[in-house]
This record gives sequence, structure tokens and C-alpha cells, in this order.
Amino acid sequence: MTMTATEPALMTADEFFARYPDHLKELVKGVVQEVAMPGTEHGAVNANVIYYLSVHARKHDVGRLLSNDTFFLTGTGPDSVRGMDVAYISYARLPKGPLPRGILLAIPELVVEVRSPTDLWTELFAKVEEYLAAGVAVVVILDPRSRMASVIRPGPSQLDLTDADTLVIPDVLPGFAVPVARLFE
Repeated sequence: MTMTATEPALMTADEFFARYPDHLKELVKGVVQEVAMPGTEHGAVNANVIYYLSVHARKHDVGRLLSNDTFFLTGTGPDSVRGMDVAYISYARLPKGPLPRGILLAIPELVVEVRSPTDLWTELFAKVEEYLAAGVAVVVILDPRSRMASVIRPGPSQLDLTDADTLVIPDVLPGFAVPVARLFE
């Protein structure tokens, strides 16, 4: 008798949220995947990114920052739901006022992913492609090990910055600038 592996049943975004509203999981093309707890360095870099972006967004009253606890629908048929490390979404895409509960359908203009110790580059770039296909304008990958930032736009267009450079995102956040080194402090 030959044993065959069965494919997991695909799940919709609504089914996923109903079952895992507060778990460290994502839905990738209908399949639930565990999300690793990346550790202290990752959390510190995330906090730095949120700080600098929030100061700018609040000063100019242009949008809000959301962290990896926020579910975003990044694809359908089959559904994908991601918890991005940091997401900036303008008031044009998600107006001021109470935030909706559940999965956000509005797509952020900017996503920042901090490379975790367990992240493979192939997996990160697959996420980047998914985000760009969903309508994200700019994805920034921060790598604490190399202290580099990769700024990726559709096209694909990639600009790699060292910790001696300054991160600017004029097409999403005009006037925003932060030395890359500050993000890794």
C-alpha cells in the first residue's frame, strides 16, 4: 500500500481570523504558517523604525504606523494574511477615526521588514513580491547583521544602503530622512 501526503485544506482570510485572531501565525496562499519570535535585536530595530516614522507621520499629520500585530490581506484566491513588522498607511488609504476590527483590507504604502535570525533571503523576497503585488509602494528590508537597508519598489527596483547612508522615502513620506545607523542603535 502506498501512502500519499495529503494537501492541507485551504483556509479563507475570514476563517483564518476567526480561528487565529491573537496567535503568531500568518495565512500564506490559504495555508496557516507559524511565525517565529525573532528576539530582542529584532524588537529593538522595529521600535526604532516605528519611532522615527511615527514622529514624521504625526508631525505632518499624514497617516499612521501599525506593527506586526496587525493583519493585512495581501492576496486572494487563495487568501494570504500577513503581519508586517512595520506598516505605514496614509489617511488617504485608511482615514482618521476608529480603526476597523479584524483584517485590514487597506494596503499600506510602506512596509518595513526586519530580517530575523531565522529568515532566509528567498523567503523575505517572496514576501516583498507579495507586498508589491498587493499594492505596497515601497518595501524596506533592514538587516541587523549587516546593518544594511534594502529599499525595494515595483519594477523591480532595489537600492541598498549601508549604515553610513540616510534612508529617505520621498514618494511615500516627503521630507522623511533618518540615518540608517540610527535604526540599528
